[in-house]
Amino acid sequence: MGKLGELLSHPDEILPLAKMYYASKQACKLPSDPKLAFCYDILNSVSRSFAVVIQQLPNPLRDAICVFYLVLRGLDTVEDDMAISPEVKIPHLLRFHEYIYQRGFTMDCGYGHYVRLMQRFDTVVDVFLALEPGFQAVIADITRRMGEGMAEFIQQDEVASVQQYDLYCHYVAGLVGIGLSQMFASSGLESSFFAKNEGLSNHMGLFLQKANIIRDYLEDIMEEPAPRMFWPREIWGLYAPSLDAFKDPANRPAAIKCLNHLVTDALRHIPHCLTYMRKLQDRDIFRFCAIPQIMAAGTLGLCYNNGAVFEGVVKMRRGETARVFDECGTLRDVYSWFLLFLRQLASKAASQVAPDDPTAEETRAAVASCIALCEEGLAEAEASAAASFTTGERLAGMLLLIAAGAFFYRAWGMGGAGGAPLLGSGPLLPLGGADGLEKYLSVVLLAACVMRAVAVR
Repeated sequence: MGKLGELLSHPDEILPLAKMYYASKQACKLPSDPKLAFCYDILNSVSRSFAVVIQQLPNPLRDAICVFYLVLRGLDTVEDDMAISPEVKIPHLLRFHEYIYQRGFTMDCGYGHYVRLMQRFDTVVDVFLALEPGFQAVIADITRRMGEGMAEFIQQDEVASVQQYDLYCHYVAGLVGIGLSQMFASSGLESSFFAKNEGLSNHMGLFLQKANIIRDYLEDIMEEPAPRMFWPREIWGLYAPSLDAFKDPANRPAAIKCLNHLVTDALRHIPHCLTYMRKLQDRDIFRFCAIPQIMAAGTLGLCYNNGAVFEGVVKMRRGETARVFDECGTLRDVYSWFLLFLRQLASKAASQVAPDDPTAEETRAAVASCIALCEEGLAEAEASAAASFTTGERLAGMLLLIAAGAFFYRAWGMGGAGGAPLLGSGPLLPLGGADGLEKYLSVVLLAACVMRAVAVR
C-alpha cells in the first residue's frame, strides 16, 4: 500500500502531517518587501525544512537568521563547486566575509537552485546591510571563520583523525551554532551566556553535522566528479583498506562495525546538547533549536547497525518528523523524544549487534549514560511543570473533569436503571443522529481531562 499503508498504520501521525503541510504552505507566503521576498523564496528552494523551522522565530531575529543561512549557503556553494580550481577558490573563501559588504556582488557558480542564489547574491547583500549592526557583526565574523576553515580543508585529501573530524564539523556546523547563539543573545531574547559559551554551541552543531555525515555515506561516496568524504580514517581504517570498500555487500559486516563506531562517537555530544537546551528561556528559540536535535537523535537511532546506510539514504518517516514538529514545545518533550530514540538504539545494541563488534560495550555504556541523564531530566521537568500550576488552574482542571464526566454520564444514558437518567436523556447537540457523535466526543473529552488532571496532580 506504500505511503497510504504507512499512514494508516500510524494514525497518530495524520493530524501532525496536516499541520506540517499547513506550516509549509505558510512558509511559502513571502514578505511584501521584494528583497526580503527573494531571500525567503530562495530559502524555500534550497531548504524547505529550514524554511518551515525558521517560521518559529519572531522578527527581527527571523530575518537575520534567514540572511545568515543564505550567506553561509553562498559560501558553501563556492566551496562545493568542483569546477572552480583550488587556486581560485581559496581566495574567494578567505574574502567572502568582505563580499557581503559590497553592494552588487554576485558570482557565477554552483548547481541547481544555488546558481540563482549566487546570480542574485546582491539582493542578499542588500538585506544583510539593512540588518541591525549587532547581527551584521555576528554574520561577518562567522563567515570569516568558516571561510578560513573551508580553505584549510580544501588542501587536505582526507579527514585523517577524529580530532580533524571534530575540527571539520566545527568549521561547517559548530560555527553555525556559535553564530546562532550570539544572535539569540544579541536579540535580547536569550541571556549573554549564549554569546560567551562557544563550547556548548559547538556541540550542538557537531551533533547535527555528524548525524548528516553518517547518514549520507552513499550520496557522498557517489558524488561527481569526485567523492567528498568526511568519515575519519582513524575510524574507518580499522575496518577496511578504503572507504569505497563499504559499498561492496561482501564487506557489509565490516561496514556496519565502522558505522556503529561513528554513531558511538556522535553520542558523546548529547549531554552537552541537553545542557544547552536546558538553559534556553524563549519558547520559539527553544523549538527552533530542539527540533533539529531530536531529528539528529532519531537519525542516529535508525542508522545504528543498519546496513541500509550503504544502499541508500536512511531517514525518519515523514509522519514521525511531523510529530516531532508538532509535539516539541517543552524540555519534557525533548527528554521524551530522546528517550524514545535512545531506547531503540539500546535495544539494537543489546540484541542485534555482532558479538565481535569492537565498540558494542562502549555503545551500551554511552547509551545507558544518556538514558539515565534523560530520565533524571524528565523527572525534574515533570515535577517543575506540576509545581507551576496555580491553585486556580488546579481548580479549573477539577471543574473541567466534573463537566466532562457529567457529559459522558448523560451521553451514555448512565444511572437510569428503573427510571429516567439523573441528568436527562437524548442528544444535547442540535443535530440529527447526534447520539453516536456525542458518545465519541464524551470519551475524547473525558480522556483529555483525566490526562490533564494527572499532569497537575
